[in-house]
Amino acid sequence: MSGTEWLSVSMPYVLPRPERQADAWAEEAARQGGVGTQRLLNVGEVMPTGQVAEALGVEDGEPVVARQRLMLLDDRPVELTDSYYPVSIARNTALAEPRKIRGGAVSLLADLGYRPGRVREDVYTRQPDAVERRLLDLVDREWVLGLTRVSSTEQGRPVEVSVMTMVPWGRRLRYELSID
Repeated sequence: MSGTEWLSVSMPYVLPRPERQADAWAEEAARQGGVGTQRLLNVGEVMPTGQVAEALGVEDGEPVVARQRLMLLDDRPVELTDSYYPVSIARNTALAEPRKIRGGAVSLLADLGYRPGRVREDVYTRQPDAVERRLLDLVDREWVLGLTRVSSTEQGRPVEVSVMTMVPWGRRLRYELSID
């Protein structure tokens, strides 16, 4: 991927998907001429960072459900995606199970009554830590592109925080907004 520009659009990732439709990552990779897969690294309850706890509106000391994934393009690691959910929403659902979620987490959240109404994304660059460097197969001086997405219901309840750590090569993010 290092010689190619990669255009990524957020909208397919924040809307519920029709049943049996391929996941958003597989579709995006196919549009770019590749095969997108993901490897589930960990699923379980964790103590969130301060940033995640604040974004989800959870109390200090309250765990959240985390789903950590490694995204692959043609079997090459290109992104780490860690998604976090309040335990009051995710516990005892497929979000807390170590398996792929049919239709994706956003669709499951909508089925549970938490349809997305507002999304905020922050984009930044930073040095990766040693684990990120190893998992993404980065050399010493390479930086990563980060994107943190907070999804809330129309009533303003935060239901998902996703922290994405991406390889930087050729990445371009596009945002298209509709203003009513």
